[in-house]
Amino acid sequence: MRKPFVAGNWKMNTDNHTSLELAKRIASGSREITSHNASIAVCPPFIYLQSVAKVLSASDIAVGAQDVYFESKGAFTGEISPLMLKDVGCTYVLCGHSERRHVIGEMDELINKKVTAAISGGLLPILCVGELLNERDAGQTEQVINRHIKKGLAGLSNEKVSAVTIAYEPVWAIGTGRTATPQQAQETHDFIRKLIAQMYNDTLANEIRILYGGSVKPDNAKDLMSRKDVDGLLVGGASLNADDFLAIIRAAV
Repeated sequence: MRKPFVAGNWKMNTDNHTSLELAKRIASGSREITSHNASIAVCPPFIYLQSVAKVLSASDIAVGAQDVYFESKGAFTGEISPLMLKDVGCTYVLCGHSERRHVIGEMDELINKKVTAAISGGLLPILCVGELLNERDAGQTEQVINRHIKKGLAGLSNEKVSAVTIAYEPVWAIGTGRTATPQQAQETHDFIRKLIAQMYNDTLANEIRILYGGSVKPDNAKDLMSRKDVDGLLVGGASLNADDFLAIIRAAV
């Protein structure tokens, strides 16, 4: 039985004060949701990771980073290593988020290096995959997902892949107010699970968690989570509001 997983990606939002207040409110509100029911994580901006991790240290909420570099140390100005993230209290890290792919310009090969380095550094990567609107309209969703996953997980053994969570984020549904229907989400999640079975085995495919991300809100979270292959939610804008994020978590458990 896959444990539901809800992660909040704060992106380039909050400041020192609001990040701590948001973390405190989420921690306080989540006490009624036992750790046995769901995994919960928040991904603040880099500079607030350590302070947010300290606030959440007495709770069951994990902290994740929004990105990582693939080297452990060295002359890489502006980059953050897996060991640094682990050192300040991170458990998870996003790899290949659509904004990293389509705004920053990251390619599958770089994302694969980040996933591999994250695992080696003791972090649990959340590999983000998803198609653009023109790719969906052209019927290329499965082709894009196939590429993202095969290249993103290239070279990883069964044991290492077991540390990965996959997040399906249709790019056309991120921050647009548009959301994939529960059926569209289920169809793509089912494709991903079958692809993992082909690449590895049925056991791993049945154990790996696949999250949906893209304009997730309290009023659509329950319908999305009702589908058998949707194991959790990667929440963007709604995770910046404690009440909304907590409502989404409740809908997921």
